[in-house]
Amino acid sequence: MSLIETIRTNTETIIGEAELEDRMHGNRPLRVKLGVDPTRPDLTFGHLVVFNKLRQFQDLGHEAVLIIGDFTTLIGDPSGRSSTRPVLTKEEIFGNAETYLEQAFKILDEEKTTVVYNSSWFNDMSFEDCLKLARKMTVARMLERDDFAKRYASNAPISMIEFMYPLIQGYDSLILNADVEIGGTDQLFNMLVGRALQKDAGKMEQAVITMPLLVGLDGTKKMSKSADNYIAFTDSPKDMFGKIMSISDDTMWTYYQLLLELSDEKIEKLKAGHPMEAKKHLASSLVGQFHSMQAGKHELEQFEQVFSKNKLPDDMPTFTWSDLLGDAASAPLFEVMAQSDLFESKGAIRRLVQQGGVKMDGEKQTDPNVEITPPESESIFQAGKRIFFKVVA
Repeated sequence: MSLIETIRTNTETIIGEAELEDRMHGNRPLRVKLGVDPTRPDLTFGHLVVFNKLRQFQDLGHEAVLIIGDFTTLIGDPSGRSSTRPVLTKEEIFGNAETYLEQAFKILDEEKTTVVYNSSWFNDMSFEDCLKLARKMTVARMLERDDFAKRYASNAPISMIEFMYPLIQGYDSLILNADVEIGGTDQLFNMLVGRALQKDAGKMEQAVITMPLLVGLDGTKKMSKSADNYIAFTDSPKDMFGKIMSISDDTMWTYYQLLLELSDEKIEKLKAGHPMEAKKHLASSLVGQFHSMQAGKHELEQFEQVFSKNKLPDDMPTFTWSDLLGDAASAPLFEVMAQSDLFESKGAIRRLVQQGGVKMDGEKQTDPNVEITPPESESIFQAGKRIFFKVVA
């Protein structure tokens, strides 16, 4: 496989492919840019798709430039959005950025990665500099963006600062003399702005590589935290394994392709076997990548014990009644569950119980307010398919 064929793997679009191929045979490593805005503390498997491509460039000897968009996060990327993003404080952005780097280096080679914060040049720009940059783009050109056009047509507000976002992202490429920029398909417009700014400045234009947007756990929408259909780099081995096992068979093959980067031939061989076995292999492999192979093997064993052999997991958390509720003589079911700190909120617990997703000692519970008393010996609580815990006297 040639160098350009290797790079072409799993990509959606490559703009400037001929120039990229020429540069890859040159006598210097290429500067390959990927920008991430630390809007939330956790990276998701959606980010893994583009990180895999960036690492691929590293493996070929090129320089990975990871831009932490601490300045652009103050605006909020409008790509794919139907409304303006909430504004974060600088403290929140800095905290998120720190966790981003810890997580990114689970995939990228830290020694071959240059990390830059785009505030390092934008903070020094004057208002006059901003006006000069704004002259590089027309309103008509901005409205070519599908998300802007839809919001404009529906009279949804678009702030002037959001109009600036593609220019600001493109300016990063100009400052860094990027040879390549990688992003999801929803970033194509922004990355093409980078090419335009470089051309206007008389520089070589960056190649633009778009990667497919990973489908979330629901099998339909793009993976995102706002849609609550995500798997985070920081998920526990148990949660990560369980979430992967919940995806559809069709989605599973996409994950094999984009996350584990298996070839079509290897995927076809897996398709010849049983889908459940393939999904367990996918889950244990991804847990192994983010935690350890031992953790992946353990979660596989626990899954098979619970779902294949109808046994209880042997690693469920155990609490004494007094740990959870002190000297209380009784407590509502939702309160007992909430005190375990295994659930997002009391509201989520109530919904889960009302939907029939909770069992106590094997019996389905439908009333979140039913009074629970301390067990004589022990009680086993099961919520959904993945959460088990034990309460002992």
